[in-house]
Amino acid sequence: MHTSVTALSVNLNKVALVRNTRHLGIPSVTRAATLCLQAGASGITVHPRPDARHIRSSDVLELAKLMQQWPDREFNVEGNPMHNLMDVAADLVARNLPLHQLTFVPDGQGQLTSDHGWSFPQDTEVLRPLIAQAQAWGVRVSLFMDAEADAIAGAKSVGADRVELYTEPYASAWGSAGAQAQLDRFAQAARAATAADLGINAGHDLSLDNLAPFIRAVPGVREVSIGHALIGDALERGYTDAVQAYLACLRP
Repeated sequence: MHTSVTALSVNLNKVALVRNTRHLGIPSVTRAATLCLQAGASGITVHPRPDARHIRSSDVLELAKLMQQWPDREFNVEGNPMHNLMDVAADLVARNLPLHQLTFVPDGQGQLTSDHGWSFPQDTEVLRPLIAQAQAWGVRVSLFMDAEADAIAGAKSVGADRVELYTEPYASAWGSAGAQAQLDRFAQAARAATAADLGINAGHDLSLDNLAPFIRAVPGVREVSIGHALIGDALERGYTDAVQAYLACLRP
């Protein structure tokens, strides 16, 4: 797979959000994906919510077809497996289209954005069969988790392959006196994940300002998924320059 030390997966939700304000098909989600991949992104992430307020099921299908042209990159689809995520995934699997990772996120249907991780043991019973189903399809499963070292073992107990650390608390603290404490907290959670033999992803409000310090401080991060800030930067810099700037943050 095409990757730097830490892989960059570009979340295209905000491209779809802008497109959906009109009926002209622009900006194109597949064109955005192509430009990001050409610039060196390791993968594409989408979060098709039930209300289709940004990414639609048709986008997922078109992007999966596009990813056939990029066999060394990854397609990550995230969402709540109790809503529409598993149906979306089953459709791709039935069509024999690329799907490398499902990121399970416990968001509500009307929620503005993802804002918390799974809880254990409360979510154990519902998650275990869903994870098993995804893995039976040959798809890696990452669980969206708060950076709480004590909770990480729960993700392993239900069979997850990776955790995605929810980084908004770190991003909110960036530039304040509390930033170092957050970095220490995330580093501890990452060490707990490694000890549990879980891969580590991270995402939510990571940006050009705060990404490099996070990667330096938090050991073993395999992938970051970045959408809002990167697409905002791309409005000013273009997709190519924006992606390359984020890739520079990921280099040692």
